[in-house]
Amino acid sequence: MGELTKIILIGTIAGVFGTGIGGMIIAFLGRPRGNMLCFLLTFSSGIMIAVVFHDLIPEALALGNMSSTLLGIALGVGGLYLLNKYIPHAHLPQRRGVDQRHRSTVRLMRTGMLLGLGIAMHNFPEGLAIGAGYMASEELGFGLALALALHNIPEGMAMAAPLVAGGLGRYRVMFWTALAGLPMGIGALVGGLFGGLSASVLSVALGFAAGAMIFLVFHELIPEAQRLNNPRSSILGAIVGVLLGLFALLVL
Repeated sequence: MGELTKIILIGTIAGVFGTGIGGMIIAFLGRPRGNMLCFLLTFSSGIMIAVVFHDLIPEALALGNMSSTLLGIALGVGGLYLLNKYIPHAHLPQRRGVDQRHRSTVRLMRTGMLLGLGIAMHNFPEGLAIGAGYMASEELGFGLALALALHNIPEGMAMAAPLVAGGLGRYRVMFWTALAGLPMGIGALVGGLFGGLSASVLSVALGFAAGAMIFLVFHELIPEAQRLNNPRSSILGAIVGVLLGLFALLVL
């Protein structure tokens, strides 16, 4: 097996394994309803907030500066705003019962897919780190791949929660969450070929991922939880999500 092929394989497995395992954990809990649905939506928000403010933004600042980080965040928020605006919405009659449940299901599925897009954006620069690390030394590349695979588990959980709540089957949830990790393999390829991009470009890319996730949390996940009108479950889910996200990021 060629060295470049090995780098691609390692990066791909790390990405797919991490988000896929996170998706599997949530998928096998079954479709949530009521208080549990509200809890899981804000739980996902809490995990994303932890990832953004403990991981993405500090890493973007370390690689670049305030300007490159803020530029990335602005591009991420703006890009997701435009994507959200032009992706077809569910224009169903404003009636109670089946139509209202259908509208909620469509919103949840759409939120999960958009969240997966944000996670995929995050995984590309992480793959660059694996590829560049492997070119420096095989041990460093493997170490980074293992750390990032474990690191991506809570992100897979965050993506899976709205998909499961929207009624997507468990194996499809596992498929889509695993697919969100695929860009890590592409990033590993680029990192292996070029030894990584400039620090400023990586800073903007990480800021972009942070901005996309911020938009999704405050435009999609939290408003959807508020529609369920379970404030205690919402608060508990957000707190548990932030704390578990921070714990996973620190330990894994």
